[in-house]
Amino acid sequence: MRWQDMKNKEIINITTGERLGIFGDCDIEFDINDGRIKSILIPESKGYFSFASDKKMYSLPWGKIKKIGPDMILIEE
Repeated sequence: MRWQDMKNKEIINITTGERLGIFGDCDIEFDINDGRIKSILIPESKGYFSFASDKKMYSLPWGKIKKIGPDMILIEE
């Protein structure tokens, strides 16, 4: 799947039903030895008026992704 196809997908936790964010807003952490994706870093939103300097990132291991569908990415924790 191409980045263009994934960037607008919502990330949903199927255990809690919580919307975690949009994949395009996330950073990706790679393993430098084999080039595989280790995790995605999801910014924790504090509201509409948060500044970039005080954003915290939530690390989600790539293996927690259960399904990549046409509109969303489902994770299970």
